[in-house]
This record gives sequence, C-alpha cells and structure tokens, in this order.
Amino acid sequence: MDLIGLFLLAFNATLINNYVLHYFVGICAYIGVSKRIEMAFGMGCAVTFVMGVAAMLSWSAIYFLLQPGAPLTSFIFKTIHPGSDSVVNLSVLNSIVSIFVIASSVQLVEMYIRKFFPALYKAFGVYLPLITTNCAILFACIEIMKHVGKNAVEPWGLDKALLLAISAGMGFTLAIVLMAGIREDLENADVPAPLQGPGITLITAGIFAMAFMGFTGIDRGLAVLFGR
Repeated sequence: MDLIGLFLLAFNATLINNYVLHYFVGICAYIGVSKRIEMAFGMGCAVTFVMGVAAMLSWSAIYFLLQPGAPLTSFIFKTIHPGSDSVVNLSVLNSIVSIFVIASSVQLVEMYIRKFFPALYKAFGVYLPLITTNCAILFACIEIMKHVGKNAVEPWGLDKALLLAISAGMGFTLAIVLMAGIREDLENADVPAPLQGPGITLITAGIFAMAFMGFTGIDRGLAVLFGR
C-alpha cells in the first residue's frame, strides 16, 4: 500500500466515514462523556489507544491462529496429526477473540488512568469500564476482519489495520471534543425546558452528522488529484 492510499484510508476513517457521525456507533460514550472538553479529550485518547491495541491483537490472532489454514494453527495441527490434509478453520471465534482483546485492553487503560490520573478516573465514572462495550471499537475490529485472510478481496497488512484503528479513534476524539465544546456553550444558552439535557445533545449530534456529510466525495476527488 502506497503512501497516498494510506492517507486516503486515514482521511476516510477520520472525517468522511466518522464512526460516530456516519455509522452512529459509540454513541453511549459520545453522549455520556461530552460534558467537559477535558473529559472528552481523555475519553477520546483512551478509546484511540484501546482501538489501536485491539486492532493489532485482533489482526495478529486472525492471521496467525483463526483464519482457514492459519500458519500457527496449521503447524500445531500437523504436529498432532502429521498425515492429515485437513484445513483448520477457527474463524467462528473471530468476534469472541476480538471482544476478549478489547476487554483486556480496557483493563490496562483503567489501571493506568487510576494510577497516574486519579481525578480523570473519578470524572469518567462508569463510562471508563463501558469502553469494553463501546461498539465503535468492536466495529473497527469487524472492519479489519473483512480484510484479513486468504479469502479477503483486499487483504490488509498489520500497518493498514493499525492505521484504520488509530484514524477511527482520532475521528472519535474529534467528534466528542467538538460536542463537548458545544455543550459547554449550551450551559449559558436559553434552551427550552423540554430539550434540555439529552434532547438538545442529540439534536446537536444530528447537526454535526449533517455537517460531516459535506466531506462526502472528497476522497474520490483526492484520488483523482493524486492520479489513482
């Protein structure tokens, strides 16, 4: 994959197909931790880190262990059954392994933040453990699953999988920090009583989503510009 292709992948995951504002995944943390910019930025960094680690470990597990004819699994199987020509296929475990990897990564982040940033840990409250069930991270792992293995239409290496995850995490951080900035300003606005709280927040998120639709097609224009 050339540098232009990698740039287009990162640009697409960050802005055009933003996980929060395009696919509407990760909404729980997006709404729950976007009241203050500091909290939002910390959550965005935590999600980006977990997404990167989960993507790296998920890609490695699928490539070396779970895909049909995976090298490590095939070696173990042929060691046990040297005369067999069967192909080991553990791809049914892809999603389960990804969830396990995400949960393990979140525990590492939680221990680190609790040790070195206790104020931020208290501010996150229940939303830090909820990164485990953040569907944006699982969504990134599922996207990577489609591009790993011999049967993939467009096989990805570890570099491309990591780039997708980190770019998607940066897009999540951008979206949640923008929302936090708007919500801080809304505290001084005269919001009608029925819309205060989640109501005005969801309306603002919808306006953000429509605004981000303005990036649609830029990737194709950039591809033409760079001669792809």
